[in-house]
Amino acid sequence: MDIAAQPTFRAATADDVPALVALIESAYRGDDSRTGWTTEADILEGQRTDPAGVLAVIEKPGSQLVAVESAGELVACCQLEHRGEHAYFGMFAVRPTLQGAGLGKLIIAEAERFARDEWGVSEMHMTVISVREDLIAWYVRRGYARTGETSPFPYGNERFGLPTRDDLEFELLTKRLG
Repeated sequence: MDIAAQPTFRAATADDVPALVALIESAYRGDDSRTGWTTEADILEGQRTDPAGVLAVIEKPGSQLVAVESAGELVACCQLEHRGEHAYFGMFAVRPTLQGAGLGKLIIAEAERFARDEWGVSEMHMTVISVREDLIAWYVRRGYARTGETSPFPYGNERFGLPTRDDLEFELLTKRLG
């Protein structure tokens, strides 16, 4: 695969669900995820998402699951959801073997541009598991601010994974879009 090929962005469709689930799982869970640096395998086992969850994001009004392709291959994805004055950024996954090559920076910049220019929002929000200091630091370098505002991890709901520790929660990060 040619990682130098300019990525293309498009709205995912129901036909993309199997490939998207495989991509998201590979970026966050299991041994394959350890190839990249976004793995959650040390803090969560089980699934990261499922076909129903991915399809729900695709079909939800005001929501878009963006499929990112390079040289004709699915290499990444992200969720964008219009929530009034801000947009929510989530379900961000880059193929583990391509992590660290700058693709993530391009994707988040395009997501911010889309939210600002197409939806007219002034701020992007996201939640990150608070113990993921390396990932939070990456977002801070991209201009996101830690708010200190947290929400509980859905313990007991296997749809979101099986925690291996009892201190997980989500922290809200925000960024003003110029």
